[in-house]
Amino acid sequence: MKKIFKIPKFRNEDDEREFWWKMDLSEYFEPSDFERVTFPNLKPTTRPIFH
Repeated sequence: MKKIFKIPKFRNEDDEREFWWKMDLSEYFEPSDFERVTFPNLKPTTRPIFH
């Protein structure tokens, strides 16, 4: 049986980033838990996402 997953509150983005980087989602989710999604109206951009 998988653990109950609860996302903690984060003090800042750095703490959140570190949490997700170290997180092993396979401990909390089965592949069947996920759904395929599409973004039909997504448009390409020439601007970078990260600075």
